[in-house]
Amino acid sequence: MSKTSKTVFKPLALAALLALSAGLSHAQKGETVKIAWIDPLSGLMAPVGQNQVKSFQFFAEKFNASNPAGVKFEIIPIDNKLSPAESLNALKSAIDQGVRYVTQGNGSGAALALIDAINKHNERNPGKEVVYLNHSAVDPDLTNSKCSYWHFRMDADTSMKMEAMTTFMKDQPDIKKVYLLNQNYAHGHQVARYAKEMLARKRPDVQIAGEDLHPLAQVRDFAPYVAKIKASGADTVITGNWGSDLALLIKAANEAGYNGKFFTYYAGVTGTPTALGTGSAGRVYQIAYNHYNMGGQMQKWQEEFQKKFDADFYTGSVIHIYTLLGEAMAKAKSTDPVKVAAVLEGLKAKSFNGDVEVRKGDHQLQQTLFLSVWQKTDAKNNYSAEKTGMTFVPVRTFEPYVSSTPTSCQMKRPG
Repeated sequence: MSKTSKTVFKPLALAALLALSAGLSHAQKGETVKIAWIDPLSGLMAPVGQNQVKSFQFFAEKFNASNPAGVKFEIIPIDNKLSPAESLNALKSAIDQGVRYVTQGNGSGAALALIDAINKHNERNPGKEVVYLNHSAVDPDLTNSKCSYWHFRMDADTSMKMEAMTTFMKDQPDIKKVYLLNQNYAHGHQVARYAKEMLARKRPDVQIAGEDLHPLAQVRDFAPYVAKIKASGADTVITGNWGSDLALLIKAANEAGYNGKFFTYYAGVTGTPTALGTGSAGRVYQIAYNHYNMGGQMQKWQEEFQKKFDADFYTGSVIHIYTLLGEAMAKAKSTDPVKVAAVLEGLKAKSFNGDVEVRKGDHQLQQTLFLSVWQKTDAKNNYSAEKTGMTFVPVRTFEPYVSSTPTSCQMKRPG
């Protein structure tokens, strides 16, 4: 090597060493990973949001004590008032604070707005990319026609849950007339759509006795809707309602003496177990990726959460988020969203409900689902939801391949 080449080599080698050390610093043990939580903390759905903030913070402590990447998670809660426009303001505020990871889940309208804004931001700001971790927004379009490389859904979508729910319903001969009552936004529309399509395929003899859509988080008295359900002669109601919209619907149904079945997505969410009471035993079903009586570590966490906050833990996708982020950051040896997103695609892990996989084609998590029914606690199923003496008991388990639905996603990948 000549004298000249040695002179050139030294600054190049130093630059390479600095670049390497900079890269390693991204995976440095103890590095803080900020996650902006963008969901309602005011209005009728505030109790749901408040529960979920506590859930994210509670499990941040658990995973900060132990995760494969050795990082520390920090949650930054921002109230979006259940509004897509406010969600965009919250996203801008988070980005201005240097946040690179965002989570949201209450309202698919807000989710669609975030996906669009994050796509544009990432395209215009290379090196400052943001990843969106969707904990509960379940409109199937989010991983189909509106799919995004930067969006990862940790809940099962509406179609997956309806696939499992109707697989159970087809074997129930007493179900003859079904009423569809849902919130008037993307998720509610999709619940009604998939219910009609799948029942027609699996139980063509079942009659749709009626169908209604109502404003999201605005109705305070569901008595008129219950009167229509009773008048229709429906023996079963399918609803994707959540929060106050389900709690008040159940309350009105009980007060009106409606004795039909309810097949729900979110009967375990804040306020609804109390509304169910003892009168709903054996009549209210929930399809979800978890239930109250899973045993093991999950049961211990639920009991600890209830003791600490006097509330139930139900947003299990929080655990998926921390589990998969920790795995992805360890494999990527970085917290850089670009590197982490590349590893999240197709990532498999063990979570509280079994083996899960981020499907590479659309970033929809594939996972086990459970159908559970509301009944009194017993020796085997002893978790008391909202201290009612009642609980959700599993009646059917659906492995990932059963509830999985196809995707039409044509994903545009960076570069």
